[in-house]
Amino acid sequence: MPAIKFEVITMSNILPDARNLAFELYEVLDAEALTQRERFAEHNRETFDASIETARTIAEKFFLPHNRKSDENEPKFVDGAAELIPEVKPAVEAFLEAGFLNATRSFEQGGMQLPTLLSQACFTQFQAANIATSSYPMLTMGAANLIENFGSDEQKQRFLQPMIEGRFFGTMALTEPDAGSSLSDIRTKAEPADDGSYRLKGNKIYISGGDHPLSENIVHMVLAKLPDAPAGVKGISLFIVPKFLVNDDGSLGQRNDVALAGLFHKMGWRGTTSTALNFGEKGNCVGYLVGKPHNGLNYMFQMMNEARIGVGMGAVMLGNAGYQYSLDYARNRPQGRLPDGKDPSSPQVSIIEHTDVKRMLLTQKAYVEGGYDLGLYAARLFDDTETLPTEEERKTALELLDLLTPIVKAWPSDYCLKANELAIQILGGAGYTREYPVEQYYRENRLNPIHEGTNGIQSLDLLGRKVVMNNGSALKQLSALIQDTCGRARDHDSLNQLREPLEKLHARLGKVTMTLLGNLGQGKINEALANSALYLNTFGHMVIGWRWLEQAVKAQEGLDKGNPADADFYRGKLQAARYFLTWEVPSCHPALDLLESLDPTCMDMQDSWF
Repeated sequence: MPAIKFEVITMSNILPDARNLAFELYEVLDAEALTQRERFAEHNRETFDASIETARTIAEKFFLPHNRKSDENEPKFVDGAAELIPEVKPAVEAFLEAGFLNATRSFEQGGMQLPTLLSQACFTQFQAANIATSSYPMLTMGAANLIENFGSDEQKQRFLQPMIEGRFFGTMALTEPDAGSSLSDIRTKAEPADDGSYRLKGNKIYISGGDHPLSENIVHMVLAKLPDAPAGVKGISLFIVPKFLVNDDGSLGQRNDVALAGLFHKMGWRGTTSTALNFGEKGNCVGYLVGKPHNGLNYMFQMMNEARIGVGMGAVMLGNAGYQYSLDYARNRPQGRLPDGKDPSSPQVSIIEHTDVKRMLLTQKAYVEGGYDLGLYAARLFDDTETLPTEEERKTALELLDLLTPIVKAWPSDYCLKANELAIQILGGAGYTREYPVEQYYRENRLNPIHEGTNGIQSLDLLGRKVVMNNGSALKQLSALIQDTCGRARDHDSLNQLREPLEKLHARLGKVTMTLLGNLGQGKINEALANSALYLNTFGHMVIGWRWLEQAVKAQEGLDKGNPADADFYRGKLQAARYFLTWEVPSCHPALDLLESLDPTCMDMQDSWF
């Protein structure tokens, strides 16, 4: 029997759907209104669309073709360094040459001065095509932004400028073997040296992009503790630790005392190096303090929050790839007949005609397009934090973005993973084999509930910090936005059935939130936070339900305009909104019962009982 060859996917339809992206940008999120702001005044819809088309072309030509190869050929640990397949470097170079590394930077810095909304829309093309290769520039963008905001002028000249030019890449080094997610327990130390620099000693693990041959240098953003550091997270400082030292004239100096100890072998994201790094094995690892001592975690949270939004969008794109592939498969795979088809000699129908397959496709569409809308909305909010006219308006936007960040990271990580699971189910036995790509998308997406703060940590952050910050002002702001969308939905009788479940969940979640906050105020911290995972899930469903109702309002308005070319698109939007708001949103109420009762089942379980 001849060997079955894996079908190389070059279909553009696993990239973000162009019509859906246009709907999001220009009908839902009003991207063109951003061009009325001074920073974006030189842009218009034509320049926005051109940037997206360029990104899509590069993603199809350079990123997509080696997606499977990078999965099947992991980076290798050779002579103390990481080796990648050769296709990765030209893909990254094409990304750099097109200017996407600096898409949001000013023209004076050599950037494109795009809104973050458009930069994110462009970057999703690369994430959909090849999540592993796209991670190298994503990490670099985050590290560069960190230095730009908190580094000294000298650090910016020595490290930031080469990163902007694409000659240096960046990473963030947080996790340690004995600390994991508990950053207060990190052991990496930094001793001051006579020349004003520091000498670091410690070990970091799971450092994505910690070694590779893609750039002249790698700039590690490392969390460590000074000798006089107070205990806990208040004693963490941030350091720039380059792979190669940089001379005063900008040339590369000697290799720093940073050693690649090994590579981890992962379930997915195999094309991204995941490294163990040893700092100071020879006692001479040079690092440079960023900002003030003991403020490192506050600084690092900027990069982490950017990365969390990136993780959420990556999860959406992996979910989208599986959805689009399984949709194409369902349309072209004949099998069986409908339940009322009694004639075995009649032609088989495509499996998309079977109701249960429609259910699985509709669920994927609801999860993927709901998550995509939320991620783009968060990017639009980031633009508001930087370009709204007054400081008060910018502060208000930042509060809302802070509240939504745990949802942007965690909800797509959970539910777009479920979408990948459904894609496998639609392909049946074929989906479980490596001859088809949907199993790879699932493996890749399984990382997203874990990295950049596990979803459990996101749930504690949401309930324990974000909903109460500034006396709940962000939560009040979100509630007002939900009520506004519901108010506009009332103008369309056809949307009443969609609006009412959201209003019911919003009201009930508000009451349960007050109960939980009351318990927190009484010192019942463990009890109130014990079931925070349920709270995150329910809060996320409310937010996605709101975003779907917003999409439904815009789709109904579009349908009412009567353009027959768009009728199917808008009806598809309305049907997905109907599914999420009438199937998924009502399912949250049992979780609210458990939350309200402070159910102790999980908390009371004892180690010895397992």
